[in-house]
Amino acid sequence: MKALVTGAASGLGRALVERLVAEGAQVVAVDKDKVNPGAHVTPLTADLSDRQSVDRCIGEIGKYGPYDFVVHNAGISATGRFEEIPVSAYRKLLTVNSETPMVMTSALLRGGCLSARAHVVFVSSLSHLTGYPGACVYAASKDALAVYARSIRKGMARRKIHVMTVFPGPLRTVHAERHAPAGADAGRRMEPSVLADKIVSAAHKRRKVLYAGAPAKIGRLLGALMPQTTTRFMRRAIFEKLDHTVY
Repeated sequence: MKALVTGAASGLGRALVERLVAEGAQVVAVDKDKVNPGAHVTPLTADLSDRQSVDRCIGEIGKYGPYDFVVHNAGISATGRFEEIPVSAYRKLLTVNSETPMVMTSALLRGGCLSARAHVVFVSSLSHLTGYPGACVYAASKDALAVYARSIRKGMARRKIHVMTVFPGPLRTVHAERHAPAGADAGRRMEPSVLADKIVSAAHKRRKVLYAGAPAKIGRLLGALMPQTTTRFMRRAIFEKLDHTVY
């Protein structure tokens, strides 16, 4: 099996690489930061917020296909008061979270780089249903990714390519810690290795969506039934406790 994972240097991305390697996959691991090479891991360095870097990376990615398993995992955030975060940070966020996965998916299709019955996984966010005061552009970017994945699902299915969208709850990662309010309890967050296992298992079952863990499932239910109440809760739990901007 050949796999491609973006945002592979740390957190969920690294856990996904390890999980896929354990399954016997040869993994192309893409990140701006260093990814350690190995017998089953080919690292590619790319700044996924820069279109020229993305285009160069796509050329390299094509050399190692066709892929049986693709995970668009890379993502960044910007938290704080909307007006205090520069437009340049929002542009970078939208490129990494929304544009790059779409551009890469299109390139993989055009280049014949997806095998028959391949899995293409998009990592969205629970903010798709709950709202996210203090990180509104992040929420919008992940919402766009979820809508894109849903929109291409039937067309991809005609090519026998499976598309799945993941809506994670809180994760225990450096990225999550950096954007969390001071004093937030990391112990309640899911370990990346646990989510990686759930993603790979759900993809093999060809599921369309994955809400992994109780917080994600509860957030999905409350967001659907009581969207305004859920957004108010998110405001109190996160936004009102943020004491600085991070981007």
